[in-house]
Amino acid sequence: MNGIVGSHDLLLVTLDTLRYDVAAELAAAGRIPNLARHLPGGAWELRHAPGSFTYASHQAIFAGFLPTPAAPGPHPRLFAASFAGSETTADGTYVFQETPDLVSALAHEGYRTVCVGGVGFFNGRPPLGSVLPGLFQESHWEPSFGVASPTSFASQVERAEEVVAALPRERRLFLFVNVSALHQPNWFHTPGATREAGDSRETHAAALEYVDRHIGRLFAAMSSRRDCFAIVCSDHGTAYGDDGFTGHRLGHESVWNVPYAHFILPGPDSMETTA
Repeated sequence: MNGIVGSHDLLLVTLDTLRYDVAAELAAAGRIPNLARHLPGGAWELRHAPGSFTYASHQAIFAGFLPTPAAPGPHPRLFAASFAGSETTADGTYVFQETPDLVSALAHEGYRTVCVGGVGFFNGRPPLGSVLPGLFQESHWEPSFGVASPTSFASQVERAEEVVAALPRERRLFLFVNVSALHQPNWFHTPGATREAGDSRETHAAALEYVDRHIGRLFAAMSSRRDCFAIVCSDHGTAYGDDGFTGHRLGHESVWNVPYAHFILPGPDSMETTA
């Protein structure tokens, strides 16, 4: 990452509440082609979430603790704060010395740091909803980005395109997008579904298909100026009646198992590939 930071734009997308099993099934079935074409080998990597709900997980992610590979470690991290005795800081790790979080470290490196929020922890309305977006130099949220909007991700992508277009070409960009579309309620992403029928594993899958239809625009915007290093993952999963559990902020594999991928989005002057 020491060769990436400073030369590439950076994109972090958290697909809030996305379950690994649903993500893997849709990729294998060809139902998310715009995401799958960028996944190494066309498949998601199984990882374990650093937290069981949005606030906890994102506090960890912004400190450099991305979802952990689901196999015995230690696993070298991409980003890490300087911390004595860390067993997951390796030669290739981008280590930030002067700040406690990745966002402010990248700002120190000259990046414009921008948050396009989704779920309530990013809405900036109550004090708690201001903590995470407050890490960024610039943050955006409006009701059309939130969980109750059937067009939330399309609206978020439109705002991201505006952010990229407004930034001077020479300025590096770290863009974070918290995608709310997977989160409950998501029943409205299935044709013919009703509020009374509620959310299900199937409507969760339909929400991921909806996200896939628009994510190509986000990737195109972020690679329009230079090569972009992208991380796309879930912050945690969610249960739909699994073993009697519903929701998240609980210790069940439907919550802990999350999809993860990172890859290069080649810029207009690049010979790099996404493999």
